[in-house]
Amino acid sequence: GHYISVDTSYEGEKAVLSSPELYSEEWSCVRLIYQIAMTSETSPDPTRLNLYLRQEGESFDRLLWSATEPSDSWLIASLDLMNSTKKYKIVLEGEMGQDKSASIAVFEIKITPGYCIECDFEENHLCGFMNRWNPNVNWFVGGGNIHNTQSILPKDHTLNSELGHYMYVDSVYVKHFQEVAQLISPKTTAPMSGCLSFYYQLKQESSIVFTVYLRDTSGVYEEIWKTDSALSADWELAEVDFNVPYPMEVIFEVAFNSAKGGYVALDDISFSPVYCSNQTGMRTPFNPAEAGCNFEEDLCNFYQDHKDGPGWSRVKVKRNVYRAGDHTTGFGYYLLANTKFTSEPGYIGRLYGPTLPGNLQFCLHFYYALYGFFKMSGTLAVYIFEENHVVQEKIWSVLDTPKGVWTQAEISFKKPMPCKVVFVSWCKSFWDCGLVALDDVSLSLGSCQAADLFLPNPGECTFEKDECVFTQKKRGRGSWHRRRGPTPTSYTGPKGDHTTGVGYYMYIEASNMVYGQRAYLVSRSLRGTSGKQCLTFFYHMYGAGTGLLSVYLKKEGDDEEIPLWRRTGEQSISWLRGLIEYESDRNYQIIFEVIRGVSMRSDTAIDDVLFQAGPCLEVEEIQFSSGYPDSLNEIEY
Repeated sequence: GHYISVDTSYEGEKAVLSSPELYSEEWSCVRLIYQIAMTSETSPDPTRLNLYLRQEGESFDRLLWSATEPSDSWLIASLDLMNSTKKYKIVLEGEMGQDKSASIAVFEIKITPGYCIECDFEENHLCGFMNRWNPNVNWFVGGGNIHNTQSILPKDHTLNSELGHYMYVDSVYVKHFQEVAQLISPKTTAPMSGCLSFYYQLKQESSIVFTVYLRDTSGVYEEIWKTDSALSADWELAEVDFNVPYPMEVIFEVAFNSAKGGYVALDDISFSPVYCSNQTGMRTPFNPAEAGCNFEEDLCNFYQDHKDGPGWSRVKVKRNVYRAGDHTTGFGYYLLANTKFTSEPGYIGRLYGPTLPGNLQFCLHFYYALYGFFKMSGTLAVYIFEENHVVQEKIWSVLDTPKGVWTQAEISFKKPMPCKVVFVSWCKSFWDCGLVALDDVSLSLGSCQAADLFLPNPGECTFEKDECVFTQKKRGRGSWHRRRGPTPTSYTGPKGDHTTGVGYYMYIEASNMVYGQRAYLVSRSLRGTSGKQCLTFFYHMYGAGTGLLSVYLKKEGDDEEIPLWRRTGEQSISWLRGLIEYESDRNYQIIFEVIRGVSMRSDTAIDDVLFQAGPCLEVEEIQFSSGYPDSLNEIEY
């Protein structure tokens, strides 16, 4: 047969192979049979095969899968494509590393309707299912009219004939007590919930245990099904409710106790996005968005226990240069504890989240900031409150952090029973108490570490690792720098970044530039699309001498740069959110330009740039552009 491989004579270039325009309203599965061959194992710049989804109307390709693992045989990758109304293309990209003798080859690409986890075992690649090799017991392919002793059953389930195939495991070679054979599905690549079903036959002389597990990326097993019948002479249907919010494998495991154990056969694994039976009371899958809040409108599903007194207040700060605003936009609302000074010596504030279902892995994210504390520890803690109201477990508490900087915290937890998250702020005596601020609480499924394994949002740049799609356009001494922590000059620039409070941002160092000098940060060429696009970013313009920050759109083939957005002069001590709606049917670049102001106190920074398809869903708050308001340091309640 034929295969396609990357021409290695072009060093450092990428080989790109694009599919025709595809369209599929149904869920489908892309299967790729590929091989990366290398002579040297270790290379700082490995040879890589990437697979992207290029959707209509998007300026960025979404990376679905990437591989660098060298192999001496063909490997199979299975990727779920969720149903969508947009047309799309599949783009394969081969990147040659430094190894001159490396090769990347693709033998087959197949897009089939249905889910990657489904299989009838009629094709020789077995849909990407793998047997975990064991010296004594393994899953084999049976059927196909092979007249050998291995073909245990007269007929498979798919075709109901001798020609059909199925998987089976037999106890003939069992040597030890509890020998285990595992058949492992391809890893899910998109959230799924519904009904997993399969057909099996089981014949046993002594006890066989046939179990189905889910295994997550950190290797934790969860049993979801086990055989209850002692015998099934014919194909039996098994159905199990299946909820996989993050990447998991399904493992079919058979354990034998003796060589006369018998056998298990398996066929026709399928999935339906509806739960198996209505008897289980159609559980609506838990929506983690309901357990988050940015406090812009209200407390969402959070509430306080008023016997503690009003611990947390929802407040907004008029934009100013003394006190930071909220984390969401810089203009909005956040929660503040210990604001109304009571006659009591100390205070306690408890903020309860909504009830979360048990037995799910969660990752909690939030931002907090502390002002004016003498003693940091214990000023803010997070507890898990189990529904029986007996057990409270502290899962996080604040350590020493920079003052007045919105800092991100993330915590993984999993509890067997339904529970609530409680944010507790307290202090014993009035003199110890400063202000504790809380904003942008969000909850996601899966552990926080697993969330990092998800491939990044293609149009997002947080500057944590590099400058993403942006490059410097050097003219003179004006240049952008990537930095973490405060800028070197006092009374100007941010104290920390917007992403986590301790990460990276891009800024201009005014002390290296002269008045009126410009610095440019230019995106690479982005794909033009029909329809509106939305650009969100955070900017920091604090310092008495602050100059001008502008954003331009430059279309391919045009000399002129179209001004989209501009701010001049000192704006706030906070990171503020900018929103820009624009459109370009030709390829284009986005340019951030800073003009240095009159003094050294003119460090201007940007962070968390996000390109999204479609119109902006919110409008930007634009208040006074320069000069100071009358009430400089006022908190609104």
